[in-house]
Amino acid sequence: MNETRIHPQVAVLIPCYNESATLPQVIKDFKLHLPHAQIYVYDNGSSDNSVEIARAAGAFVKHVPLRGKGQVVRRMFADIEANVYVMVDGDATYDAASAQKAIDLLQHNSLDMVVCTRKPRDDKSFPPGHVFGNKLFTRTVNLLFGHQFTDIFSGYRVFSHRFVKSFPAISQGFEIETEITIHALQLCLPSAEIETIYQERPPGSTSKLKTFKDGFRILRTILLLFLYVRPMAFFGILFILLSILTLILGLPITITFLQTGLVPRLPTAILAVSSGLLASLCLACGIILDSVSRSRLETKRCWYLIAASM
Repeated sequence: MNETRIHPQVAVLIPCYNESATLPQVIKDFKLHLPHAQIYVYDNGSSDNSVEIARAAGAFVKHVPLRGKGQVVRRMFADIEANVYVMVDGDATYDAASAQKAIDLLQHNSLDMVVCTRKPRDDKSFPPGHVFGNKLFTRTVNLLFGHQFTDIFSGYRVFSHRFVKSFPAISQGFEIETEITIHALQLCLPSAEIETIYQERPPGSTSKLKTFKDGFRILRTILLLFLYVRPMAFFGILFILLSILTLILGLPITITFLQTGLVPRLPTAILAVSSGLLASLCLACGIILDSVSRSRLETKRCWYLIAASM
């Protein structure tokens, strides 16, 4: 006897900005592989006919006036009610056939997030600069927050209801994937990865990612979240560096003072005292902000548990 598959209420979320060349194929593919899912296209002020194409293809369309992918994701997470959420870019670079496998993995293992990591179909799928940036930022996040993910910038993810409804999105642009990843690491949420084919953008479709501008914003987001999530580690590093500087500058002067009773290099002595005071201040800030961070973590965890019970 064949096992009957239970189809949860699945929502496919597609952030959109000028994707008229690829949107019909994306909607068609996900309707084929997830026939029971509701497809939502949230338009971010497209100047082409993406909205008309999405409606004609049978998707639910909504407008988000505030610019930025983070703004769109925050609005989608707030508006849409479902048991399972599939978030995918509208550029036709991701394999829709992997969606059901990711959903099954999420459900069977009671996970909160499954990241569909990108496996390039050929050398043209990933520009060299994006490959380098992805590896650099992924390793940075793994170093600062704990190793778990291999592709933190994948725009193809599957979420549980409790993840979506407890995620306090603050990012505005392409750094939203970084924030999602760090949120999962901070709360130690059960997550997994599956590999999926990643292909080159079709003709007529152009990437909205600005390598240097968005790369800088992503790096800033990583550092700010490191400060918010792990303030003791952030200020602890500063404390150690300033303490070493204090010893290097102040130890010779201290030895000379003990031997002769004189302070031969007064500016260096003042600098050593200043760096020592700054080191102490960093340590105090780290201790205080660490307690604040723990309180925030407890609040996030409570919202997560509330969302899980809904």
